[in-house]
Parts: sequence; C-alpha cells; structure tokens
Amino acid sequence: MFRTAAHALPPWLGHALNAQRGPVPWNAVVRGALAGGPLLITALVAGRASLGVVAAIAAMLAGVNDRPGSRRTSVVRIGVPALAGAAGLLAGTWAGPHLGAVALTLLLTGLGLVAGAVSAVGPVASATGTQLLVGSAVGAGMPLPDPGWQSVLAFLAGAGWLLLLRLFLPTPEFVTGDLRVGFRLDGERAAVAGVYEAVAALLDAVGTEHAVARRAALTAALDHAQDALAGPRLRRRAATAAERRLHAQYSAALPLGEAATALAWAEQAVPARACEGPRRLAAAVRGNTRAGPLPAPRRTDPALRALDDALLHAADAFDRGRGPDLHTRRRSPRVLARAVLGAGGREYGLRVGLCFGAGAAVAQALHHGHWYGSHQHWYWLPATAVFLVKPDLGPLVSRVLCRAAGTVLGALLFAGFAAVLPRPEGLVALVAVSGALVPVAARHFAAQTTVVTVLVLALVMVGGEPQASVGRIGETLLACAIVLVVGHLPMPGQRGAGIRASIESADTAAHAYLAHVLSESDDRATRWTLRREAYRTLAEARAAVGRAAAELPALARHSAGTDEVATVLERLVDTTTACAVHLDDTGRLTPRHTERLAVLRDELARRTRSTAFR
Repeated sequence: MFRTAAHALPPWLGHALNAQRGPVPWNAVVRGALAGGPLLITALVAGRASLGVVAAIAAMLAGVNDRPGSRRTSVVRIGVPALAGAAGLLAGTWAGPHLGAVALTLLLTGLGLVAGAVSAVGPVASATGTQLLVGSAVGAGMPLPDPGWQSVLAFLAGAGWLLLLRLFLPTPEFVTGDLRVGFRLDGERAAVAGVYEAVAALLDAVGTEHAVARRAALTAALDHAQDALAGPRLRRRAATAAERRLHAQYSAALPLGEAATALAWAEQAVPARACEGPRRLAAAVRGNTRAGPLPAPRRTDPALRALDDALLHAADAFDRGRGPDLHTRRRSPRVLARAVLGAGGREYGLRVGLCFGAGAAVAQALHHGHWYGSHQHWYWLPATAVFLVKPDLGPLVSRVLCRAAGTVLGALLFAGFAAVLPRPEGLVALVAVSGALVPVAARHFAAQTTVVTVLVLALVMVGGEPQASVGRIGETLLACAIVLVVGHLPMPGQRGAGIRASIESADTAAHAYLAHVLSESDDRATRWTLRREAYRTLAEARAAVGRAAAELPALARHSAGTDEVATVLERLVDTTTACAVHLDDTGRLTPRHTERLAVLRDELARRTRSTAFR
C-alpha cells in the first residue's frame, strides 16, 4: 500500500517515500556494532576522548561506504575515500585557526569545486569527494584539543579499523556454511552465482512483461560480479586456483547472458529445462563444486543453440577452472580527465562549490555572531550541504525532504536519550547501536539521516559538546534552503550536462558494440568487452535519467526526452546482441534483424535531435 501510494504522488514527492528492499545485511550490521563503540571505549580508557570521537566519525563514514561486494573491492571503496577524508581533515585543522573568515570560505569553496568535478568520474570518486569536504568542514569547524597530525592519525585508525573488520571478520554465510569453501572469496562467489541466477530468471521471463526488468537485473548482476572480481591486487592476474576458477565461471556466464538476451529479444517460449542449467551452475558456484550433468535445451533455432553451446562451454570451464580475463575496459587518464573537465563535471563541481562555500560562509557568520553560544562547532551546516548536493543520493527535493525529516527525528530522539542515559557509558552504547543500524537504514535516506544524526550527536557530546539538538535542526534547515536555492540557479552552459554526458557515453558504447558485431569479427573477447561496456553505461544513463525525472518540474524539464532516448538505446543494444548470436549460428542476418536495426537507428537519430537540454 505504501509503495502504491508513492506511485500515485508526483514523482518528486513519490521518490522521497520509496525505500529499497532486500535482506538484512547482518555481516555489515555486526561490523557497524563493532566499529565506533570499541574505538570510543579505548579512547575513553586512555583519556583521549577527542581522538576517539574523530576515529568513530571516520568509522561511521567508512561504514556508509561499506557496500556489498568482495573484500578486495572494499579496499578501494572504503580506503580511498578515507584517505581523502584524512587529507581534508588535515587541511581543515590547519586552515581553521590560521585563516580569516573570507579566506577560509574561499578555500572551502575551491575544495568544493574540485571535489564536485572529481565526483563525476564514478561512485568511488563521489565518495572520495564527499569525505574530502566533510573532513575539511570537521577540521575547520570542530576545533579539537589535539594537534592536527594526531587527529588525522585517529581518523585513519578509525577507517582502518572498519576496513580490517571488513577484510577479516567472517560472514554469517561462512560461519553457517561449508568451511571448505573458505571466506576469502565469499563476496566474489556470491556475485558470480548471482549472475547465473539472473540468467535463469531472465529465461523464466522470456515472452512476458517482466523480460525487460529481468534483463536489467542481469546487467546489474554482471556489473556487480565484474566489480567484485576486478578489485585491487598485488599481481596482475588471479594468483590462486580458486580465484582463477571464479574468473572462469564469470567468463562462462557471458555467452549464457548473451543467449538469454537474444531469446528475450525474439520473445519466443523457452522450455523449463533450459532454465534449470543456469540454476545448477549457480549452486555449483556457491558450493565450490563441479557443474555436473546439465539439462540441454532443444537446438531448434539459433538462440537455443547458442544457449546449449554456452551451457556446454560453462560446464567445461567449471571443470577446467581456467578462463579469459574479466572483459573490462580500462579508462585512460584522458577519459578520466574528460569526465572531470567536461560539461557534467564542471556543472556538478560548480554546484558543490557554491553549496559548500555558501554553507561555510553562513556558518561562520553565525559563529562570529555567537549564534552557537559558547562553543565553536560550526561544521554541521557545510557538512550537511555536502550530502544534500550529491545527486547519487536521489533527486534534489527528495534529498532535502528526507534530510530535514531525518534530522528533526534524529535530534528529537537523541534529546530524549540524552535526558535518561548515563554518561559516558550510555552514549557509548548508543553509538554502538546506531553504528549497527546504519547498514539497515541505508535503504532510505531519511532513515539513514536519522541514525547518523543520533550517532554524531552522541559522539560530540562524549567529546564535551553540550546537547545541541535544536541548533542542529536549525542548521540543517538552513543547509536545505541553501541547496534548494543553488540547485535551481541558472548555471553557465546548458542545464542537464550530467544527463547529456551519460546519454552520450551510452550512445558511443552502443555504436561501438554494434560496429564490432556488424564487422563479423571472430574476436569474441572484444565483443563481450564492448557488450559489457554498452550495458554498463546504459544502466548508468538509466539511473541518471530516472533521478532527473523525479526532480521538480523546473529541473525535470531540462532532461525531457532523455528517457525515450535511453529506451531506444536499450532496444538497440538488445538487438545488437540478438544479431551477434544469429551471426554466430548462420553467418548472416535475417530481414527482421536488418529492418529492426534500421528502424532503431532512425528513431534514435530523431529522438536525439528532438531532445531538449534547456
């Protein structure tokens, strides 16, 4: 009922009510409970409460970046933003006492410009920019009694503690499962098994209205597995037999996904036995066992023959345990620089810089006007503006509504807890409980804001700051107003530059994939690499278009027509995949394939010309 009501509302309001679904991430819950609380207890025992507060804040920020995936990828997802946060903290602790209000505002604005532009590279870069700005705001606006270098070391220790928990703490699946499988690769194993399950789900949905959604789910599963396996490593290639086996199993899933996509494009019925093979392969991945006998589909047409061949190839790859690379396209420094310095990076950098700088300026004006009272902690307003201006957290109005509601609820809850809990042990327990709730609350921005507000207020009170729930509510509402105003200001160049950049990337990748298929090249490794890139960029464009469509009409109109362009690109990539499968089988395309390609190309050109970025 709740989700139905959300769909009946305007998009900008309905998005604020939607929450993600899924199982409780118990392993992340355990890590959250063991992160900030023990750090704080250790610091209190040592008589260094302020350092414990900094370490616990770093652990909290690292916990926000603690996403599902492999242990190897967590090194980048947690470690790189933590290093940026430490650098920001160092800059803030130096600049806060030494620069005047104007110079400090200019410095923070410049950091916002750089961090915002870098955030256009991708999710890890976005988290890195966020922690850089939050660290600089905390360093400049929360004067700490310790030398700056000690605070930086405490920050790194807090993030490093959470990373150690992520790397070495066994997951519940390992504890309750087969100990022979081992826990080092459990994230990679689950990701690869998810690909085979997504292939089976797509085969189940062939010829139904759910096929498009299942194909998108397959893309998400492939992206997740590719990222899980492609984490940082000391050696260029997989070092152990178990890891090489997983790489082979992932590679064997690519032709299966290709055949399943071709069947979905053809909208022809798939026998039930065809879906059983991928499910058995998924179970074999999870149990680290051999594939065993697989039911073969009837070889009555090219797509079913491709599915049968892919199953045979997968069974062979499972038994041999050796496969090709992960078919990833490395982005060169030139491509990364284009993302940062391009229209999308410039637009986002300008908005982040203005929001962060305006938040810092208003906070300092209130600080020098003694609005904060006797204490000097003015970091909350600019730090709040950083989270509000991040587009990957949802549409602008949705972020503002959720942040305001979450902060009000969190501040009121903390005021109640602070009135009855003993100090400091009660506050330490509150920090531990809140840390455990962060992974669960991540399903909705308002819930996450509520939990983080309680956690941070408990931390700063342990550090010696008086109870300031009312002040935090006021600062949050000010930050919401600043971001709303800046978010609707006209900017140099065309609006919707980020959406335009994502659509152009998807279009370029789709046509590169199509050109390779039509060239009838026998290089399947390159084809799968191009197909992965096409579907990945298309998924990113879809996500960006969806967020833009849920903005207020004044902003949503700048992305008008992009959803239709993305839909045509999606059909073009699916048709290209169907052409590739048919060419492999017969060596030529049918009139249906060629006519469909021509229609889609014409429609894409027409919709691209008519799309307005005003």
